[in-house]
Amino acid sequence: MSDHLTIVTHPLVQHKLTLMRDKDTSTASFRQLLREISQLLAYEVTREMATTTKQIETPLCAMDAPVLAGRKLALVSILRAGNGLLDGILELIPSARVGFVGLYRDEETLQPVQYYCKLPSELDERLVIAVDPMLATGNSSAAAVDLLKAAGARNIRFLCLLAAPEGVARMKEAHPDVPIVTAALDERLNELGYIVPGLGDAGDRMFGTR
Repeated sequence: MSDHLTIVTHPLVQHKLTLMRDKDTSTASFRQLLREISQLLAYEVTREMATTTKQIETPLCAMDAPVLAGRKLALVSILRAGNGLLDGILELIPSARVGFVGLYRDEETLQPVQYYCKLPSELDERLVIAVDPMLATGNSSAAAVDLLKAAGARNIRFLCLLAAPEGVARMKEAHPDVPIVTAALDERLNELGYIVPGLGDAGDRMFGTR
């Protein structure tokens, strides 16, 4: 554990992750588990959000009570698998602004190719959380953060379900100012750029595609 990488070891997170890794877990169960685990991970990634106070009346008296400060945070889904994390976090933070970055990985070079980008306004005044279940080579994630910074974002965090050491190193090199929150740091990437032991292709397992 470091300032750059936080591994969420909560028993519920680890239990749900094990169920998701199991190749016999159905598409419907995988999708539901991803929604549930995303809320638990969101608790960690939003831990240091800024707060202020406002005066309210409880049934007994007036009090100064804590509320979130500043502009609504921005959630940015790295398509398509990022949407699985996005749905759960939005249940927890329904007022969040939402953006999308479309990147696909060239299977020969393993480099990201951008095909879509739609982001909320005033990113420079928001906490921006980029979400993608898998941090594998780190190339797509680093490219997505490049786009966020180009759009003005200054306070960025990256939330993923699984990370490979290669991806963490790539992100630290490209964006040392962007903390990573994940449920597990796995062993390595295989020759195809997949995380091992991993859980397969998160998008395929979530949407039932191959």
